[in-house]
Amino acid sequence: MKQTPISRELVDRMIAANGIKDVSKASIRETKRLINDIEKESGVKFVRMEMGIPGIPACKIGVEAQIEALKNGIATWYPDIEGTPELKKEMSRFVKNFIDLDIAPSSCIPTVGSMMGGLACFMTFARLHKEKDTTLFIDPGFPVQKNQHRINGLKFETFDVYDFRGDKLRDKLESYLKQGHIHSIVYSNPNNPSWICFTDKELQIIGELATKYDVVVIEDLAYFGMDFRRDISTPGQPPYQPSVGKYTDNYALLISSSKAFSYAGERIGMLCISDKLFDRQFPDLTPYFGTPILGRAIIYGTVYAISSGTSHSAQYAMAAILKACNDGTYNYLDDVKEYGEKAQIMKKIFTDNGFKIVYDHDEDKPLADGFYFTLAYPGLTGEQLLHELLCYGISAISLAMCNSTRTEGLRACVSLVNRNQFPALEERAKLFNENHRNA
Repeated sequence: MKQTPISRELVDRMIAANGIKDVSKASIRETKRLINDIEKESGVKFVRMEMGIPGIPACKIGVEAQIEALKNGIATWYPDIEGTPELKKEMSRFVKNFIDLDIAPSSCIPTVGSMMGGLACFMTFARLHKEKDTTLFIDPGFPVQKNQHRINGLKFETFDVYDFRGDKLRDKLESYLKQGHIHSIVYSNPNNPSWICFTDKELQIIGELATKYDVVVIEDLAYFGMDFRRDISTPGQPPYQPSVGKYTDNYALLISSSKAFSYAGERIGMLCISDKLFDRQFPDLTPYFGTPILGRAIIYGTVYAISSGTSHSAQYAMAAILKACNDGTYNYLDDVKEYGEKAQIMKKIFTDNGFKIVYDHDEDKPLADGFYFTLAYPGLTGEQLLHELLCYGISAISLAMCNSTRTEGLRACVSLVNRNQFPALEERAKLFNENHRNA
């Protein structure tokens, strides 16, 4: 047994103590707890890449606005279930300024993070057509969204887009839609965990097929604008955040405050639905929501039942942040570009030491550097690699957890890795390679 920074005996003991049978199938939160335990027991500080949480301070504009709202007594009052007028107005402006889509304030709904926005969509869209009972995930994707389906007894199917980029996407996607049982398509763009970004051609394919087969596209923009190959930070001027909304009216956008604005702790997100879809009537909704109108069903049915509204003070925070973005007085991308810079350095550390990047291209273009990247090591499965890296004080999660067919790979998040940890990461990656390259 070759020497490692943390003994295998200790790692195996902690895995067993946490009741984990296969580290590649442990949830992100279970992995976090495991790493905490190994760190405490070993005294070795991990290079932590398992959690996709912000690594920079929250936007001060939002913090100050939220404090002011609390001082003014807003905590006493229930928020309007539809959202505060100030926030809805700025949400509508933000979508126009940075995606170039026209969505009325009435079709913009604050939610308790994009997690809740997604759940509200899944629960509502599953009732649009009685003959359509299945969500289709274009994977790899965020594992919790599948959990939301499971705990609500909702059906879903998935496919890994790795081998179906560009024109190949059309036939693959249509092979599901033509069966007539899909009500929604879900994907993230940029993608968690692979950081692939759909091209305009691919978004057009998705949009055209959504219209043809009358399905809704749920576009998860959790990492809004963070494809740093294009700068979308100037309001009202191209380039814009790419969106399927350019190619169909059947769409719902999930826009998170957690990553772009580092406002994860207050759990506030945005659900923006195409006006035509928001106002459309679906008779099959009536037995469940008392109305056939989608917009009323999702607000006064699902959102009300889930949370009875979104944190009142956080809505004032988000309104202030969005207003600053819309007015051009705050460039949020200036803050989050740090993620792309760190990813470039970290990827080179790994590839210089025998690792491979799993998802590495968007069609014919090299993948962007951003919040996540994927890695593998020749000759090791994802489970083996994840287990081995624990012995070197490096954490990540398995791509298998994200419904990827690239089961040899791991997802690495750059956000919590400080630059002062780069020497330790390089030292550990080098030792890993020395111990495994001739194995």
